[in-house]
Amino acid sequence: MVRPEKLAALKERMEALGIREQDLEESFVRGSGHGGQKVNKTNNCVYLKHLPTGIAVKCHVDRSRELNRFLARRELCDAVEQAQTGQCAARARVIQRMRRQKDRRRRRRSSHPNSSADSV
Repeated sequence: MVRPEKLAALKERMEALGIREQDLEESFVRGSGHGGQKVNKTNNCVYLKHLPTGIAVKCHVDRSRELNRFLARRELCDAVEQAQTGQCAARARVIQRMRRQKDRRRRRRSSHPNSSADSV
């Protein structure tokens, strides 16, 4: 279940990007992947299309339809933001964090005395 604070933050973000619920075409389709009989019998995969821009998103992360609806709207916001500004702020933060983490690991490895290739 999605917390009310997260739903409110998503609604604010959608309003800021100019995405209205009336502009969304939402349908539920059968998902695929792990989950067995439950996944094969229920329509919990969410397909969202933003009619003004033509951007479509399909989300089937969880077996819960409610959570998939929330995640699909969040992905749609990322896609619309990327189309409008050329980059997605949330995605850029994640990439930047991963780069910093890799740099720290690389520095730790190079400073470690047993990490050189000549010790083999």
